[in-house]
Amino acid sequence: MHIWKVAEVERCFRVKCFGYQVIMFWCAFVVFFLALGNELHLSHATEVSVNNTENKLCLYANLMVNFSVAYEVGVNKSESVLFVLPENVTTEGSICNNTTSTLKLGFGDGHSWAVEFTKDNKTYQVDSIVFTYNLNDSSVFTNSTSNETKSVTAKPRITNVGVDTYYSCKSENVQRVESVTQTLYDVTLQAFVTNGSKSDTDTVCTADLTSTTVAPTTTVTTTAAPTSTPTPTLPTPTTGNYSIAPDFNSTACLMATFGLRIGFKQGDKVETINLVPSATEVGGACGVNSSILILTSDTITIMFTFSNDSKKFHLHALNVTVKPATGVAVVAANTNMSIWVAAVGSSYMCNKEQTLTVTETLTLYTFKLRVQPFGVEKGEFATAHECSLDDTSILIPVIVGVALAILILIVVIAYVIGRRKTYVGYQTL
Repeated sequence: MHIWKVAEVERCFRVKCFGYQVIMFWCAFVVFFLALGNELHLSHATEVSVNNTENKLCLYANLMVNFSVAYEVGVNKSESVLFVLPENVTTEGSICNNTTSTLKLGFGDGHSWAVEFTKDNKTYQVDSIVFTYNLNDSSVFTNSTSNETKSVTAKPRITNVGVDTYYSCKSENVQRVESVTQTLYDVTLQAFVTNGSKSDTDTVCTADLTSTTVAPTTTVTTTAAPTSTPTPTLPTPTTGNYSIAPDFNSTACLMATFGLRIGFKQGDKVETINLVPSATEVGGACGVNSSILILTSDTITIMFTFSNDSKKFHLHALNVTVKPATGVAVVAANTNMSIWVAAVGSSYMCNKEQTLTVTETLTLYTFKLRVQPFGVEKGEFATAHECSLDDTSILIPVIVGVALAILILIVVIAYVIGRRKTYVGYQTL
């Protein structure tokens, strides 16, 4: 079976827009608009069904999984590869029993992803996820110095799923074990199917549930009509410095600095929240064709995916989860983006506030942005490609100066022509 690298997925959606930045942003908008009806994360969904010995459905899964694996390519040198769980997988090795079940998905050259379930009388849970990868697969692990097959075991918090219901979770579930990061999205799982068909009832994960926080009771002491309280204006977000290194002894391979605000809809109301750098964990990986930056706080999880076509890089995908103090968690993703474009070996910079529409329900605002996901040397940003918003501050005086120069030239020409006519008139007399 063929394993898909993130770079290959990105090529499927990439739109190359050359010329002025206005055209570039217009192209990105058009692609985004066409994708609104089919929002994805970094991959398509993988859907499988497993039947028991009586040829009845006993296991069902429909989910998306992204992998980031760091591996050795030389002495004290490592590389990271990003790839996804493909659509076409095998289920050989999957087992359905009364109290234990295993969903095993095989793909690529010796890779597998297995979920272990256990059940009591009323609920079931996921005990572990075992990811096995073959470093001898050169189509994925290019220049690997090892030909081993390795396994890592993660223990996700998927518990108390009601029997005869399916587990549902749209939010990101990130599992980091050793040199492997697994990210699950839009998960639908049902084990121990009793009626031979998937249930219509779901057990929703905590991240997707409505908060149970109860607002305090307020006593009105005036007879005047109540007035609505305006939403307080948030201060400018604090600028955070984020970086990814292949290992603890290496310099950064990805660098980013920015302040970040997120606007999201809760019903008909639009709310905003700032990312607090001091309360944010940094994760991700650097690859040859793709690099990922993951920022996680108590209220915000955001994953930036950058693509490299050997000449230019751009932000290709965004996956965002916001967990407000009240209301439902907001999950948004867009994988058809082509913004923050700069030559490989340089950085992209935009000091002015940028507004980035991810989906109809979520918008990003960046402040004092500078990113370099590829070609970082000595832990320092390379020469920056400035955004059009920053260029405007320089362009306006230039335009005004050119306009004044043209105006002066017109006045001089008119003056010369007037003088010539006057001189000819005197000669005639």
